[in-house]
Amino acid sequence: MNEEETISPLETIPQVQSFPPPEINKRENLIKEGENYLKKLGPGIITGAADDDPSGITTYSQAGAQYGNGLIWMAAWVYPLVATVQEMCARIALVTGRGLASNIKHNYSKKILYVCTILLFFANTLNIGADLGAMAKAIQLLAPKFSFIFLVIFTGLAGLLLEIIVPYRIYTKYLKWLVIAVFAYIVTGLIINMDWLLLLKDGFIPQITLSKSQILLITGILGTTISPYLFFWQTSQEIEEEISMGKKTILSRKNTNHAEIKEMRIDIWVGMFLSNLVMFFIIAVCSHTLFANGITNIETAADAARALQPLAGSWAFLLFAIGIIGTGLLAIPVLAGSAAYAITESFGWKEGLYRKFKTAHAFYGVIAVSIIIGILINFIGIDPIKALLYSAIANGIIAPVILVFIVKISSSKKIMGEFKNSLTTKIIGWVTTVLMSITAIAAIISMF
Repeated sequence: MNEEETISPLETIPQVQSFPPPEINKRENLIKEGENYLKKLGPGIITGAADDDPSGITTYSQAGAQYGNGLIWMAAWVYPLVATVQEMCARIALVTGRGLASNIKHNYSKKILYVCTILLFFANTLNIGADLGAMAKAIQLLAPKFSFIFLVIFTGLAGLLLEIIVPYRIYTKYLKWLVIAVFAYIVTGLIINMDWLLLLKDGFIPQITLSKSQILLITGILGTTISPYLFFWQTSQEIEEEISMGKKTILSRKNTNHAEIKEMRIDIWVGMFLSNLVMFFIIAVCSHTLFANGITNIETAADAARALQPLAGSWAFLLFAIGIIGTGLLAIPVLAGSAAYAITESFGWKEGLYRKFKTAHAFYGVIAVSIIIGILINFIGIDPIKALLYSAIANGIIAPVILVFIVKISSSKKIMGEFKNSLTTKIIGWVTTVLMSITAIAAIISMF
C-alpha cells in the first residue's frame, strides 16, 4: 500500500455532527420572535406613546393630586374607546391609500374640514407651547444652570430641524426609541409603596362628583387621550409606512389584505394599552404621594416631579423628570406633523415626511410655523394651565366632528368594502362620539 492509499486512524472514527445545545436554540428563537414582533410595531406604538405628552402628564398629575384615585378608572374605561378609534383611522388609510383629511375632502364637506384643520392647528400649537415649557422646566430640575429661554428655544428648534432634515426611515427609528421614555412612569409606580388592592378596585369602578373642576379634568383627560391630532397622525403614518415600502401611488396602496389589517390591529392595541397604562401609573403615583400628603395644586408636570422628590425619593423624581423630557421629544414632532398632514391634505398640497424640504415647502412650512409659535407662547405671558385648558376645549370641539367622519367613512361598504366596521366597532365609535360631545358641551358651560 503506497502513501496515497494509507488510511489515517482518525478517518476510521465516525464523525459526529455538532449541534448547539437546545437552550441556545430556544434563546435564539425567542430573540428572533421578539425582533419580528417589534418590527410589526410601528405607527401605533409611536402614536400611543405620543399620547402621553407633557400636557397629558400634567392633566393626569392634576387628576391624581386633586382627586386621588377618584379618576383613575378612566385609564381602563377609555382604553377600548381610543384603541377602536385609532384602529378605524389606520384601517381607513390601509384600505383607501389616503390620509384622513384627504378622505374627508373626497367624501364630505370641504368647508367643515377647513374649519376643523384650523382649529386643530390652533390646539396643536398651544399644546406644543405647553410641552416645550414643560420640557424646559424638567431639564432645569436636572440641570438648573441652563436658562428657561435657552432651553425652550433649543428644544423647539432641535425638534424642527430633526423633522425636516432626518430621512423618514431613520426618523421613525428615533421615535420608536423615544417610546422607552414612557416606561419611566411605570417604573416610578413600581418603586414606591402603593396599595395595589385599592388601586385595582378604584381602577375599574367609576367615581364621578360632577363638580366644575372634575368636569374640566374629565374633559381634559378625554381631550388629551382621544385627541384629533392622533387621528390625523395615525392615518398619515400608515401611508408613510406604505410609501417607504415602495407603494408610492394611491392605487398601489389600496391592495391591503387581512394579514396587514391583523398586524395593524396588534400595533394599535399594544400602543394604546401602553398609553393608558402610563396614564394609570401617573394618576396612581400622584394619588399615593401628592394627594395623600395634601399637595393638590399642580400646575405643570415639572411641579409634579419636584413635589415627588421629598415624598417618593430621588429615583422617583429623576424618572418622572426624564419621562417628561422623553415624551416631549416624541410628542412635539407628532403634534406639528399631524397639523401639517391635515392642512396640506385639505388643500391638496404635497405632503409627507418621506419628501425632502425642497419638494414639500408647505408641509414643512406648517411644521415650522407651529413650532415657532409654540416657542413664542412661552414668552408672551400665557399661563400654561390656561393654554392646556384652551387646547383641551378646542380638541373637545373638533374631536366629535372628526369622529363623525371617521365612523361614517370606516362604516361605508362603498369606501371600505369587506374591511368596513363590524357592528361592535360601529357602536363603540358612535358611543365615543356622543361621549366626547357631551363632555365638550359640559366643559364649555362650566366655564361660564
